[in-house]
This record gives sequence, structure tokens and C-alpha cells, in this order.
Amino acid sequence: MSPEALVVMARDTYHQLFDHERRHRLAGLARLSGPGWTAELESAAARRRLSEVEVLITGWGCPPLTAGVLAAAPRLRAVFHAAGTVKSHVTGACWERGLVVTSAARANAIPVAEYTLAAILMAGKRAHRFAAAYRADPGRWLPWRDAVPVPSNHRRTVGLIGLSNVGRRVAELLRPFDLTVLAADPHAAPADAAALGATLVDLDTLLRRADVVTLHAPELPETRHLLDRRRLGLLRDGATLINTARGSLVDTAALTEECAAGRLDAILDVTDPEPLPAASPLYLLPNVVLTPHIAGALGSETHRLADAALDELARYAEGQAPLHAVDSADLSKIA
Repeated sequence: MSPEALVVMARDTYHQLFDHERRHRLAGLARLSGPGWTAELESAAARRRLSEVEVLITGWGCPPLTAGVLAAAPRLRAVFHAAGTVKSHVTGACWERGLVVTSAARANAIPVAEYTLAAILMAGKRAHRFAAAYRADPGRWLPWRDAVPVPSNHRRTVGLIGLSNVGRRVAELLRPFDLTVLAADPHAAPADAAALGATLVDLDTLLRRADVVTLHAPELPETRHLLDRRRLGLLRDGATLINTARGSLVDTAALTEECAAGRLDAILDVTDPEPLPAASPLYLLPNVVLTPHIAGALGSETHRLADAALDELARYAEGQAPLHAVDSADLSKIA
């Protein structure tokens, strides 16, 4: 018999991820005896649904699955997350219950890696600096020799901090280009990096050698300010830092000073804090590009997340092992 399921996520997220095609697929894979979606788990109606369900499909905006919530869901066996990190809603009570937990992190890694590839190539050509100079003096074609230092993607060095789902995919996407790729990851072996076309080095060596550095490490207590003032100082003059991971990995004050001095460039999709204060110099510096956390799945890209969760549901219904399971031992090294 098909498992009873409930989708738990914010209203906008649900309507974005689950179009008609995916709602139809969900109805074919699971029983939906009551409302198939909710954004909250505290009301009497939500608790009645919880008492029936075997599977939750969660997403952005899902409330924490506390011991109280689980007590109202005695039949619950699995949580299939249609997004990346599970840390915001999967609590210790879930691991104690022995629930199957999966994540769509690999699906969400696709647009992040694509954004990062574009940022690396644009950084190499110094496109943001040219655009700022052109905008400052409309109608005049500025001599590139005088306006911007070393615009090139030929035989430059790219450093990947973290061979996560995103970092690994970025390495694969960089294969066709005439670039040297370095990687730093305390959990990776040299053979892991070599299989991706990268050379594993320690973090300080990577920072000294790379022309472009891109962050793909998880947000953990030990990675806060991973790039602090000292490590930012190791970057060569004119290097570009790209961050599509988490803002807390970088000392924002130290980076702001480096960028304001013109020594470093930065392409930042995430910041600390997020958003930055309105008075932050980073908004206006010509060598900095800020985007509002858009690298992850947006628009039709979010359908990959729903598909990943539905794929896990299909395997569960057929008695197969999950493709992308997460367990409590993973929490110390994943986003």
C-alpha cells in the first residue's frame, strides 16, 4: 500500500516547487487522505494529519520537527527534504526515532555551481570592474590596459575551498577551461581531488597561489571566519574571492578593508550579516559584486528539488534504499 504523505513547507515554496505535474506525481506515489500540504504543525487540523502520516516531504519554511511534533506522528518513518540543509528542521528527536532522512542538496548544488562557474569566468575577465568604469564615464571606451589589471582566463589558478556537492560540481564544470584548479578540504584525499581534475593542497597554500578563490565549505562553529584577516592577507594582490556558501565563513570587516583598499575583488552572493547594513561600503565599491542569495535554486530550477524528494518517495514506496540519505554522523561536516 502507498504510504500516507504530507508536504510541510511555506505556502510560496509549495506552489513554486509543486506545479500540476509534480502534484499529480505525488498523488500517484502516496495517499493523501486529508490536505496534502501544510505550513504549520501546531493546529488541531495539522496534528490530525500528523497522526496519519508515514512520510513528510519538507522544504523551506518547515517548522522544527521537535519531540512534541513527533509524538503527534506515531506512524512517521521518513522525512524527504526538498531543499539542501536539514539542520534547521530535523532535530535530535528525529535521529533518536531512527527516521529515514534525505536531502535534495545535490539537486540544489547544480544552480549554485553554474552561478559559481559564471562568476569565476567573469572574475577572470574583470567584467565587474570594466562595467563599473564604463558606467562611471558613459559613452567613452576606456583603454583596458589602464583601467583594469590583468583581465584573463588563460592559465589562471582557481582555488576551491571545500569539495562539497557544490565544490565537486564546480571542479567538473571547470574541466574544459585552460585553468589550474586547486582544492582544500580536510575531509578529502589527494585521489578525490585528482579524480575531479584538481590538486589537493592545504588552505594557506591555496590562498597564496590562486587568482580566484571560491568558497564551498559548510557553516560550522569551526568554519566561522575561516577566511579571517590573516588568511585574506595571504591572497595575492588582485585576487578575487567568490562566496556562494555562507557569509559567516568570511570576516566581513577584514574583507571590506581589503576591497576598499582595492587589493582584492569580491563576488558575494552571501554575506554576514545578511543582508549587509545599508551603509556598508561593499554596495558601492567598483571591485565588488553583491547579489541577494540567488545562486541556489530559483524559478523552474526548484522543480529539481521537488523531483529529488519525489524520487526518494518512489524508492521508499518500493522498499528500496534512499539515494541521498543523511544521518546524524554527517552533521559535523555538511552544510
